[in-house]
Amino acid sequence: MSRSTTEPMLDLDPATIRTARSLARKAGAPVVSMAKRHTTVSVERAVLRLAGLEGADVEGIPWVNRLVDVVREDAGLEHGVSLPVWDAMLRTGDDLLTVAQKAAAGSVTFRVPEGKDATKAAKASRAQVAAGIRRIDTSRRQRDKLIAKYGQPPAPWIYLIVATGDIYEDMPQAQAAAREGADVIAVIRSTGQSLLDYVPEGPTREGYAGTYATQANFRLMRAALDETSKELGRYVRLTNYASGLCMPEIASLAGLERLDMMLNDSMYGILFRDINPVRTFVDQRFSRQIHARAGIIINTGEDNYLTTADAVEAAHTVTVSQLLNEYFAKEAGLENWQLGLGHAFEINPDIPDSFRMELAHAMLARALFPDAPLKWMPPTKHMTGDVFRGYLLDGFFNLAGALTGQGILLVGMMTEAVVTPWLSDRDLALQNVRYVFNAAGNLREDFRPARDGYIANRARQVLGEAVDLLDRIVDDTLLNAIADGTFGLMKRPADAGRGLDGVVKKSSGYLNPATDLLEEGATR
Repeated sequence: MSRSTTEPMLDLDPATIRTARSLARKAGAPVVSMAKRHTTVSVERAVLRLAGLEGADVEGIPWVNRLVDVVREDAGLEHGVSLPVWDAMLRTGDDLLTVAQKAAAGSVTFRVPEGKDATKAAKASRAQVAAGIRRIDTSRRQRDKLIAKYGQPPAPWIYLIVATGDIYEDMPQAQAAAREGADVIAVIRSTGQSLLDYVPEGPTREGYAGTYATQANFRLMRAALDETSKELGRYVRLTNYASGLCMPEIASLAGLERLDMMLNDSMYGILFRDINPVRTFVDQRFSRQIHARAGIIINTGEDNYLTTADAVEAAHTVTVSQLLNEYFAKEAGLENWQLGLGHAFEINPDIPDSFRMELAHAMLARALFPDAPLKWMPPTKHMTGDVFRGYLLDGFFNLAGALTGQGILLVGMMTEAVVTPWLSDRDLALQNVRYVFNAAGNLREDFRPARDGYIANRARQVLGEAVDLLDRIVDDTLLNAIADGTFGLMKRPADAGRGLDGVVKKSSGYLNPATDLLEEGATR
């Protein structure tokens, strides 16, 4: 998505914007340092997945889980999983899968090698993980070729959710949605998958309120959308969720299977799934390094704050989170075009001037991040079940998107809060989008709020409140701010939450060939 030359004028103070970014860096830097000092069981499992370890035992537990658990018991994870595992492979002459199976059976033990043995194990692990990174590189090149062949859809990209629980039902529904105009198909995950500390294996046909994220499901949906891309003559993107306890693994599988976008927010799992903050920040840094390498666009989750907090009073927390997400993303190697920073149309429509405030908040995001494909989320909190009112609200949402240059527009459903949408509901929703954008055309060129009017003043107010909050976070630390309920009114202390037992402090001899390769760019 290219930057528009007709950015709405809000008369924001450039010095205030620079201060906001500087404070975000100061607030985020200690978290990055903490992440660099720790690893997690999921990071180590992701290394094994990049090395090619797939499959599960008869109980459905992935071999990567079995292997990491035994290594941790025998040798600890302070040095990482690579040295003990490849040392065992060199000692036994077995391949990675066989070592994992023997580990589960208790017929191999692990140690932290030293001297020449450590050097050999490090070299062998690096070579095998590099092959996985090259697979990601190949997937990225393949995407680039298909986009060059079929062309890029104009912004905003129309983003539609499809998830029945049955991947074999999802595929034809996704293809139908693409034929009706969707540019991005999102397969939301089965409820509760983010709390599973393993990634299920194989195609799945049952899921509650979503479909399980598995490597096989990624591969099947990607193939189906490739068929439709060829049929339509435009590249249809696929997205899923790199969040939860297995964030690094799912990010790695997404890179291997050529997903194009991933939901990957730095704080969503902490706030809304009660996942330990340290675990989340360690996992998200590795995940974003994978996304950077794979050319995947991330979607962040600031819209969720406004489902639990008031969208007017908490507007500045969205801006703060966007700035933090930008800092964390760029530190991990992502570029501006990969930052689908989130925000939402969630102000109570009964409030006077609610639409003007929505425009102010959307224009502020657009002005702060002019080169990012912002992800604009439709109304959900104030959808009452009145489908006529809901359809009108979605029309206003679409109009705000047209006026403020959003890059990724999630299609609102008139049946929000009533039922899981039918295909007919999606068709009506897409008609709404098409009508508004066709009728509005490039109305954004003509839309200029008064420099001292309501919209510009509201945007400056929210930015000022965001700077004040960032200043307090720098003084008190981001982890304390999260513990105090600053974001989404959720209080999440750093020493509690799910997955804490999967966090390990690195030793001085820690080795992670995947991180080394990603940071060096060694295979590109």
